Amino acid sequence: MQPESGRRRYDSLRRQAQAHRTRAEIAEAAGRLFIAKGWAATSVRDVAQAAGVSVPTVYSAYGTKTGLVWALVDAADLAAGLPQQLAELEQRGDPAGQLAAMAGYDRRLFERAGDLIELVREAGRTEPDLADVYHRARKLGDRTRTEVFASWPDGTLRPGLDIATATDIYAALCTIDVYTTFTVDRGWPPERVERWWGEALTRELLAR
Repeated sequence: MQPESGRRRYDSLRRQAQAHRTRAEIAEAAGRLFIAKGWAATSVRDVAQAAGVSVPTVYSAYGTKTGLVWALVDAADLAAGLPQQLAELEQRGDPAGQLAAMAGYDRRLFERAGDLIELVREAGRTEPDLADVYHRARKLGDRTRTEVFASWPDGTLRPGLDIATATDIYAALCTIDVYTTFTVDRGWPPERVERWWGEALTRELLAR
């Protein structure tokens, strides 16, 4: 069997790169429309027209509008620096430093994808599929925190505090609502919110 020619190999890479570009353009168009028009008012045809592709292309790339939202959630994780958070969790051996790393990820996530998070949450009140997306995304965040807390030596958490309750407290403090209150209503820069979260989490979760 003859090896694939350079021309044919590069043609395959070009097709792959174009497919990635098309998926990205569809997701970006969907994100803009969902935020501008709302979930219910945006159709797959609207997304296709905004991205300059056919409706079957959108379905081929993502399946459904819910599939598009999951793609946007994944993109938000990458934009917020999920790999950076994991690296920092491994590098920082002290619990306070690991709490700061998680707070930094949450700040970047809310800073870059807060509109999307609020849209998914609000639309989920009437759309079961989006409610499922929101709750599954929250559970993924809880899983990270639970794994981090479980890795700490006994006695790290405040006396009387178990891992489940510590995860609940974290989830109550580091929310899009708290972030919005500080940055929009109170005029805090995002970096100040991140520092406050790190300090508050240390006070609330760690033994003295």
